[in-house]
Amino acid sequence: MALLEVNNLEVCFGLRKGEVKALRNIDFKIERGERIGIVGESGAGKSVLGFSIINLISQPGYVSQGEVMFEGQNLAKMNHQQLRSIRGNRISMIFQDPMMTLNPVLTIGDQMVECLMEHRTISKQDARNIAVQKLQQVYIPSPETRLDQYPHELSGGMRQRVVIAIGLLMDPDIIIADEPTTALDVTIQAEIMELMLELCERNNVALILITHDLGVVSQVTQRTFVMYAGRIIEQGPTKEIINDAQHPYTQGLINALPQMGVRGKRLHQIRGAMPSLQSVPVGCAFRERCDYAIENCSHNVPDFTESGGCKVACHMVAELKREEQAVKLEIKGGAQ
Repeated sequence: MALLEVNNLEVCFGLRKGEVKALRNIDFKIERGERIGIVGESGAGKSVLGFSIINLISQPGYVSQGEVMFEGQNLAKMNHQQLRSIRGNRISMIFQDPMMTLNPVLTIGDQMVECLMEHRTISKQDARNIAVQKLQQVYIPSPETRLDQYPHELSGGMRQRVVIAIGLLMDPDIIIADEPTTALDVTIQAEIMELMLELCERNNVALILITHDLGVVSQVTQRTFVMYAGRIIEQGPTKEIINDAQHPYTQGLINALPQMGVRGKRLHQIRGAMPSLQSVPVGCAFRERCDYAIENCSHNVPDFTESGGCKVACHMVAELKREEQAVKLEIKGGAQ
């Protein structure tokens, strides 16, 4: 049994103009110690998916369909009290802005000790000792001194390390990291991601990394899910997706990376913009931005097709696979 299994998950937001589906037909599994990446443009539904896993969707949002199974328990059906034993304990979440996680009027030590004593029956001194150990794990110098400091006294990179240490406090089985390096400079970004990779490998912790940066995904994750307009449109081993992307949208994301550009020329960009979730077009949501759209794209939502070691939701790819199969059968028939 997988550590976490998401089945046919749908999330809706009730607005005055009617319901809006933010997530549609999300299916995936993650094993213990596995690292997956969820990528896509802003508005694709990445963060909503992260919040949905631990049932943190606020009204007017709600899980309208599907299940999130964690070791046989459906998190989507749990009440607030039941979820308190899971959130921050078995499943931790790291947010993109550390100041949204850290309380500015409490010291780092107070916040870490409070978290430990909420979930474990230990003394305050034992909790403080564990907090020091976790700060040491994330390579924060003079951890005993840092415990008595307030968040504003630390640099951005140091605050993010503290947030990661808090995420590791309860020795979780899964860490959900939502754009954990967005507010940091490039050098600190690399350090933080190397740190997270090291900690996950050392402690056999599963990681769900939510990001728009394919470069980060390629360095840290083993499998990748590409999202567009609330759906997963391509999934597979990260190396396969980076080296041989099958979906036109994923190809566009990779071609838009600065290192893929030609010196002196404009960077590649995908034309147009992602549709509003209130007006997702019929058929393939990406068709109006796609250079390879065919007639079927205007009428039907594409199913997954296996191609190049990945699963791709694209009518064009499915058509090419059918043509390839037909040619193989023709050659085989001729040989006989």
